[in-house]
Amino acid sequence: MTVTDGIEVGGGAVIVLVAVYDIFQSVVMPRPAVGRVRLSFTLIRGGWRLWRKVAERPRKLQTRETALAAFAPMMLVALLVLWGFALILGFALIFSGLHDGLHPQPDSFGTTLYFSTGRMLAFSVAGIEATGVATRTFAAIEGASGFGLFALVISLLFSLFSSFQRRETAVVALDALAGAPPSAVQLLETCAKDAMPEQLTATFDEWRMWTVDVIESHLSYPLLFYFRSSHDNEAWANSFGAVMDAATLVLTTIDGGPVGHARLMHKVGAHFVADMRDHFRYVGEAVAGVEREEFVEACGRLERAGYQLHNVDKAWLEFSTLRSKYGLWLNLTTKGLGVPPAPWIGDRSYLPHRERTMRGRGQRRVA
Repeated sequence: MTVTDGIEVGGGAVIVLVAVYDIFQSVVMPRPAVGRVRLSFTLIRGGWRLWRKVAERPRKLQTRETALAAFAPMMLVALLVLWGFALILGFALIFSGLHDGLHPQPDSFGTTLYFSTGRMLAFSVAGIEATGVATRTFAAIEGASGFGLFALVISLLFSLFSSFQRRETAVVALDALAGAPPSAVQLLETCAKDAMPEQLTATFDEWRMWTVDVIESHLSYPLLFYFRSSHDNEAWANSFGAVMDAATLVLTTIDGGPVGHARLMHKVGAHFVADMRDHFRYVGEAVAGVEREEFVEACGRLERAGYQLHNVDKAWLEFSTLRSKYGLWLNLTTKGLGVPPAPWIGDRSYLPHRERTMRGRGQRRVA
């Protein structure tokens, strides 16, 4: 074996080990990957930034949403192809370095790559056989790797789409209570006007378990963050934020609400937001993210809906303190994912502008 052959074998082994390590972290390991080496996550995050710049160019909202929604399925296919190609390339380099153990010896690296593809995908490559001990061993390992990769791919697909469906079921169901886009105040108004206090309690309990499920699934499989809701004006981050804001209002502003259920929801939700902050590596100073005027307006709506409220000044201090535990990080998450804004959530800079514009148009028409 020459020095060049040794370099090829060593380089191929490194590529195979890196690919196997990334597959293990991304698919097999049932917890978030730790450490600096997170190849799939780095690829997903970099790909999202590039794709978002291109997808947000069209002026039509529906076109932009369709393009953004295509990212996650496309990236899933890209990851599977990348893992398969990395294994094929790595074993091809190994076989190229051990060419004496192949009969007849490949006439080019392209032929060796074709032989490696055949071993990975379990189809025969006419005329080339592994005759040496080392080449037979690596051929057997590659064949087993191919079957293992296909099994993991099937398992990954079932896990991803099962988690996505469970996530979206609760999001769609919340539409009837909180509207689309969802609003914490509307959620509370609906439960009060229709005399459904038990529904508010059930909502907190349901979304507390929803949050636990999303923590486990989305941090283990970060690509799930980029799967967008299939219905207009709905997004999992906005729905989660609306329930969190409703729980915060019950804890700080409303007198006589389901405080215990709201507190449990707030604790689990704050834990989820903290995990997302660490996952996406967000930095910043914690702020409530809601103006006092907006809070006072919400208090007026809640009072008209029939709720008894605490002192507004005291309630505002408590509300801003509790919301600062998740408000900024939730806003950064919705902005980073390109989610359309909802009341109190996301990039809401254009919402007041839209309201002023609509009022201006109405005044001009009246005039």
